[in-house]
Amino acid sequence: MRLKDKIAIVTGGSRGIGLATVKAFLNEGAIVILCASRLESAQKAAEELKKEFPDSQIEGIAPDLSSLESVKKAFSAVAEKYGRIDILVNNAGISESTPFSKYEESIFDKVMDLNVKGLFTGSKAAADVMVPQGSGVILNTSSMVSLHGQPSGIAYPTSKFAVNGFTRSLARELGPKGIRVNAVAPGIIETDMMKAVPKGIIEPMMAQIPLRRLGKPEDIANAYVFLASEEASYITGIVLSVDGLART
Repeated sequence: MRLKDKIAIVTGGSRGIGLATVKAFLNEGAIVILCASRLESAQKAAEELKKEFPDSQIEGIAPDLSSLESVKKAFSAVAEKYGRIDILVNNAGISESTPFSKYEESIFDKVMDLNVKGLFTGSKAAADVMVPQGSGVILNTSSMVSLHGQPSGIAYPTSKFAVNGFTRSLARELGPKGIRVNAVAPGIIETDMMKAVPKGIIEPMMAQIPLRRLGKPEDIANAYVFLASEEASYITGIVLSVDGLART
């Protein structure tokens, strides 16, 4: 088991890529603290996972990711209970596709508050624990749109460009303290939201992908397992594209 007895926190862990990552970590022997936007959702997901992984340790929490005080309090409680924090996956985020002509300040603020400020609060709270212990891994969810942009919904690609800069810069700062920081940039992933998209839209998307299929949440989760493990001990500051696209 590559993550045996590691203490891992996964934000946005109650569904989609986050949930797949929680399951993958549990399979690899980690003790996982699942974060969701509501405590009810976090605890419900944790209870369901306990049925699927009866020999594993899993719990659900719901800190306010827009508040550093809230996140620090929650992460400090985790560190006090388990003695350390080994892995943080900053996965919580929202996307949207409002045309720029109809954009409002509130939309921009909502996306940036979770996708960027939530990245900061989670990383800061985790680093406060990891730096004294001299080790740790911080992993961030970017997106293929951070490399290519998208035709509408300007706040989302903007926030993911920020994720990349944050990742590379924090890796340089925390590397000497024994902490690795990396990101994964998913492509088009078969989440519940994508399943609702009409087949006529999905098929042209797949035609552009050499592998001729959409990604699965497990594809991203597997990348997180690798980057969290000792197999990636000499990798930091990268944004790993997991999108099925061939590049020159």
